[in-house]
Amino acid sequence: MNTYIGIDLGTSAVKLLLADKLGKVLNSVSVSYPVNIPQVNFSEQDPKRWWSATISGLKTLLSTTNKKDVKAISFSGQMHGLVILDKDDNVIRPCILWNDNRSEEFTQLLNKNKKKLNALTGNIAFNGFTAPKIMWVKKYEPQSFKKINKIMLPKDYLIYQFTKCFATDYSDAAGTLLLDVKRKKWSDEMLKIVGVKKEQLPKIYESYQVVSKIDKKIAKELGLSNDVKIVAGGADNAIAAIGTNTIKNNACNISLGTSGTILIASDTYHDGKTLPIHSFNHANGKYYLMGCILSAASAYNWWSQIVNQKVSRKINIKKNDIYFLPYLTGERCPYNDPSATGAFFNLRSNTTSEEMSLAVLEGVTFALKDCLNIARDMGIDVKETMVCGGGAKSDIWPSLIANILNVNVKLINADEGPGLGAAILAMVANKEYKSIEQATNKIVKVTKVIKKDSKLVSYYQKKYLTYRKLYPLIKKI
Repeated sequence: MNTYIGIDLGTSAVKLLLADKLGKVLNSVSVSYPVNIPQVNFSEQDPKRWWSATISGLKTLLSTTNKKDVKAISFSGQMHGLVILDKDDNVIRPCILWNDNRSEEFTQLLNKNKKKLNALTGNIAFNGFTAPKIMWVKKYEPQSFKKINKIMLPKDYLIYQFTKCFATDYSDAAGTLLLDVKRKKWSDEMLKIVGVKKEQLPKIYESYQVVSKIDKKIAKELGLSNDVKIVAGGADNAIAAIGTNTIKNNACNISLGTSGTILIASDTYHDGKTLPIHSFNHANGKYYLMGCILSAASAYNWWSQIVNQKVSRKINIKKNDIYFLPYLTGERCPYNDPSATGAFFNLRSNTTSEEMSLAVLEGVTFALKDCLNIARDMGIDVKETMVCGGGAKSDIWPSLIANILNVNVKLINADEGPGLGAAILAMVANKEYKSIEQATNKIVKVTKVIKKDSKLVSYYQKKYLTYRKLYPLIKKI
C-alpha cells in the first residue's frame, strides 16, 4: 500500500501526517517549538529547531508503519519568514517570522509608490512580507547581510535539508514581494530595490512538482527508500485550500487558526491594485486572492483563558450589543496598521462574560467580512465557503460566519487542512492521480452545510455598519 507524508511547518509546531492514497490519515504527530520574542515587535525562530523537530516527528510517525510504503513527502509552510544561509550553508541569524513587525519603516518606504509596487509584484507591502525584512537586515545587520548566500522561506529550509536542492514554489514565493505574480518569475527591478541578486534566490517549482529524491543519508536515518520523492509543497494557506478542495474558480476557504484568512481561488490573475488584499499564485498552478487578519482563533483563545467562558448555543444573539475589535497584534487587511489595538465597546455593569465572548467571535468574523468585501467590490461573487482550522470545531462560529458573511458554510471530513493538502500534492507528484482536482474530488467530502438565516443576515448587516465606524474613531486617538 502506497503511503504519503504531509509536513505542515507551523509557527508553534510542526505537524506531520501519514495518509494512504484515499486520504485516510494513518498516523499523525505534532512536535512543538518556541517563538523567541527578543523585544517588542520582534518574532523569531531558529530554523535548526524546525529540522530537529521534523526528524523527531518523522521517526515517531513512521514507528508503526511499513516505511518502504512511503513514496513521497510534501510540505505546507508558514509564509514570509526570512531564512538566510552563508556560503557554508550555516544559518546566519534566526528566522524573522511572518508576525514580526520590525520592518515598518521599509514597508512604508516601499508603499510610497504603491502603483509601481503593484505593477512589479501584483501586491503592496506589508510588514510580514519577506522583502522589507531583507531591507531591515541590510540596514541594521550589515555584517549578516554581507554573508548572505541563500535566501529561502521556512518550508524551503526543510526541503534543503532533505535534498540539498535550493528550491521554493510559486505560492510561497508570492509572499516575498520579490515575485512577479502575474508572470511567475522573480522581479529584476524588485531585486534591485531590495538589494539582492537572483542567484541568492531559489529555483521556483509548481507545488505539485518533484524537487528531488530524498538525500540518501536522511533516508537511511529514517529507514526510508532512497526513491522517496521530495515534492515542493507550498504556502500554508494555499495548501490548506488544497486540503479543503478550494481550487475551482471563485471557490472560497476560511481558515480560523492563529491568524485568520479568507482565500478565493481563481482561474485567472486578479490585479489587487493598491488594495490591502493579497494576489498570489495557487498551489494548483493558478491564482488566488486572500485577505489576512492577524488575530482569529488566537483572539478567542486569549479571551477564553482570561474568563474561562465559552459561548453556548442558548445565548440570545440579537440581544448582544457588545463590540470587539480583534486587533491584538495590529492588523493586516483591510488597514495594514501594525499599531492597531483591540478594544471592547458598549460595556455596562450587567454585561456578562458570555456576551463578551460572543463579541470576540463576532469581531473576528466582521474583520473577515472586511476582507471578503474587498473581493466583492472587485466583482468576485462568493456565495459559499469552506471553513477549516481550530475555529471550525466551534459549535457556534461557523453559523456566525454564514450569517455575517452572507454565505452558506461547508464543513468537511478532515481537519488536517495543510497537512492533508501537502499529502495530496505528494500523491499527485507520484502519479496516484492525474490532477490535483481529481485527487481532491476523491478525497475531500462535505459532511455538513450550514445555511445562512435571512433574518440574522439582516441583523448582522446593521451591526457590521456600526463595527466599521469604530476603528477610524480610535485610530484618531
